[in-house]
Amino acid sequence: MITIKTEKEIKIMREGGEILARIMKQLEGKVEPGVKTFQLDRLAESLILKYGQCSFKGYNNFPTCLCTSVNEEIVHSAPSNRKLKEGDIISLDLGLFYKGFHSDMAVTLPVGKADPEALRLIKVTKKALKRALKKVKLANTFGDIGNSIQRYVEGQGFSVIRELCGHGIGKELHEDPQILNYSKRRTGPKIKEGMTFCIEPMVSAGDWKIKKTKDKIGYKTADSSLSAHFEHMILVIKNGYQVLTNAD
Repeated sequence: MITIKTEKEIKIMREGGEILARIMKQLEGKVEPGVKTFQLDRLAESLILKYGQCSFKGYNNFPTCLCTSVNEEIVHSAPSNRKLKEGDIISLDLGLFYKGFHSDMAVTLPVGKADPEALRLIKVTKKALKRALKKVKLANTFGDIGNSIQRYVEGQGFSVIRELCGHGIGKELHEDPQILNYSKRRTGPKIKEGMTFCIEPMVSAGDWKIKKTKDKIGYKTADSSLSAHFEHMILVIKNGYQVLTNAD
C-alpha cells in the first residue's frame, strides 16, 4: 500500500531531508585521491548521529552507515580500506532516520580528474533524474517516470539498470511503490498528492545486467562497465513536486 503523508509527517521528512542533504554536501567535499572509503563512512556516521540514526546500518545486515560504490559498483557497496584513485568515480548513498522517518539520497562524483566518458555518464545520469522529476504530476503514473529515464538514458547510448529500482519512503526505508528506471507510459499506480518516494536512476556505460560484488553485499555491473547513481527524495504536491533532499 502506498502511504499518503500528513502535514505533520511531511514537516518531519522535510527537516530530515534538508539535514541529510547538508551532510551529503560535506561528504562530497572530502572525496579526493588518497581517501579511503571507510574514512568517508566514519565522517558520515559522526554527522548522522548528531541528528538521528543511520538508516542503512544494520538494514538487511548492511555493516555501515554510508554506501560507497566505486567505478563498476552500482549500489550497496560497503566502505573498506580501498583507497580512491585519480580518475575513479564514486557513488555516495546515505540515509538518515530522523524523528521516526527515513530520508535517502545519492550522488556520483569524479575523483580528481576523470575520463571524459566517465564524466558524460555522470552528467547523463544526473540529467535523467531531472527529467524524471518533470513527470511527477498528479495526472501521471509511476510508469511515466521510468519511461522518461529509460528513453533519455538509452538515447545517450547508455543502459538503465533493470534489477534495482527506486521506492516509496517514510516510516520504513523501503515502502511501496517500486519505481522502475524503465517502463511504459501510463502504467503503474497513479501519482497522488502527499506521496513521498525516492527516484534513483542507476545507469551503466555498458550492459544493464548486474551481479553481486566479491563480498556479496553490493551490486556491480556484470560486464564491469562504469556505473553512476543519483537519488532524491520527493514529495508530491498539488502543483507538482518538491525535492526534500535539497540543501539549498
